[in-house]
Amino acid sequence: MNLKRTLLKTVAAAAFASIGMGAALAADITGAGATFPFPIYAKWAEAYKKETGTGLNYQSIGSSGGIRQIRAKTVAFGASDAPVKGEELDRDGMVQFPAIIGGTVPVFNLDGFKSGDLRVTGPVLAEMFMGKISKWNDPKLAALNPGKKLPDTTITVVHRADGSGTTFNWTDYLSSVSKEWSDTVGKGAAVKWPAPTSVGGKGNEGVAANVTRSKGSLGYVEYAYAKKNNISVLALENKDGKYIMPDDVTFAAAAAGADWSKAPGMGISLVSQPGATAYPVVTASFILMYKEPANKAESAEVLKFFDWAFKSGKGLATELDYVPLPDSLTKQIRERVWTQVNTK
Repeated sequence: MNLKRTLLKTVAAAAFASIGMGAALAADITGAGATFPFPIYAKWAEAYKKETGTGLNYQSIGSSGGIRQIRAKTVAFGASDAPVKGEELDRDGMVQFPAIIGGTVPVFNLDGFKSGDLRVTGPVLAEMFMGKISKWNDPKLAALNPGKKLPDTTITVVHRADGSGTTFNWTDYLSSVSKEWSDTVGKGAAVKWPAPTSVGGKGNEGVAANVTRSKGSLGYVEYAYAKKNNISVLALENKDGKYIMPDDVTFAAAAAGADWSKAPGMGISLVSQPGATAYPVVTASFILMYKEPANKAESAEVLKFFDWAFKSGKGLATELDYVPLPDSLTKQIRERVWTQVNTK
């Protein structure tokens, strides 16, 4: 009986080991974090696996979750749209670099109106998210949209319920255009939303879903989610007073003058950049890695993956209206950042 039990245990252990090995082969790189870049990371991962056989298991759980996971050392890289401060990177022994650039957009659901039909300025948008403008036919909105018959419909604000780099980017923008927002709400991966008619959604996916099913709603998502879900987008006034719609060209215009070298961890803000064609709410999404990783081989694979993405993934990025990093910036990343990661 003991021999039989021992034999069964051995067989079970062998079966478990083979399942674990299969999982490891299917996903050789582990990462977690921002939902903002998830559509492009998924596209890159699919193409990279076909080309190299190496898989990527990326958990789209929000920027705050990604920072927690990398600090807990349960993944090879964390992803965050809210850049980690230089002193925190030094304390944790980590490096940070941008991987992709995209835009956060105001999305809405209002019968009779589609993308680009309605215009809004930054200060008016801030009042809408504060709840000070609570109806779609408010005089301030009507003044910006002459000739449009705006309905007497309550605005339901849809925001992120989880800690989010998309929220950081959005509130960074609102803080830049509204002193009242800056003074009372501020910017962060999570804030206390002041509008009385507001609901939360988990991830960009959750916000997109809530806006899609809620008439009169107003939210913010990474642009790929608006496109994928066919959600209407407001035309937004930029710093030069032009009303701009989002796409890879207007995102690139905002990022064109960025100086990445001066900020610790390359953590610069791209909101409210000057330029006639610059979209006003643009951000980079960042990757976090340890200088002395526990699994050096896996960290080496992470760098190979992003090296491939920087060289060969540009077309996939622009297809989804992200902005690939310019070659001059990826050269800086290879020379100044990746050389700090010990993969030997």
